[in-house]
This record gives sequence, structure tokens and C-alpha cells, in this order.
Amino acid sequence: MNRSDLIARLAELQPQLQLKDAEFGVKVIIDALTNTLSNGRRVEVRGFGSFDLNYRPPRTGRNPKTGASVKVSAKYVPHFKAGKELRARVSERKPE
Repeated sequence: MNRSDLIARLAELQPQLQLKDAEFGVKVIIDALTNTLSNGRRVEVRGFGSFDLNYRPPRTGRNPKTGASVKVSAKYVPHFKAGKELRARVSERKPE
């Protein structure tokens, strides 16, 4: 599911919302998640999971085309950990 699918699904499930209102709601939620993570804080949605930042120290990488060594700087990357309820619901699902 991508962003436009999520907006369409929200508008479908909540008929009192117009498509532009559903789009605005999804935008507000994603912006809030993004801003919180960019400020270095954790986001937790009970029953779904949590978003946090993982630190990756500097390292030496390789350019796959030339094989030359490349210095990769330290960075923080977003990390998602599924909650207990989400893991349980996914494990109940039969593969299609």
C-alpha cells in the first residue's frame, strides 16, 4: 500500500470525509512522524509498532562499479519495530 492507496482507503472507510480531507489527514500524520524523528525522538503507535533512530558509525565502503574504497560518514537511519499485536496478526495470515 502506498500513500495514495492509504488516502483512498481512508476516504472509503469514512464516507463523511472528502478525498482532500483524507489526504490532509494522512499528510498531517506523516509530517508529525517525520518531524518527531528528525528531532531525534521516538514515535510509538500502540498495537502497531514504534519508529526510532539507529546510529550507524562511519565505515569504509566499496564502489561496486570500480571497486574503489569510499568513506561513508556516520548517520542516523529510521528503524521500525513491529508491535506485539501487529506481529500476531501478521503471523495468523495465510500466504496468498
